Amino acid sequence: MRNFLERRKQKMIEVCVTVNYNDRNYQTNVIVSKDTIWTKIKQLAEEQVKKQWSL
Repeated sequence: MRNFLERRKQKMIEVCVTVNYNDRNYQTNVIVSKDTIWTKIKQLAEEQVKKQWSL
């Protein structure tokens, strides 16, 4: 139970990321824990843009 409560207390941040998809630039916001590494943030942003703009 203690680990669960400690995880809930993690600080979250909003990161604005510019992603190039199909030769166009898109800005998207990703909400992640404060200690998330940049490669993971970038991956989440790219997945988010692809989901939104793929047909």
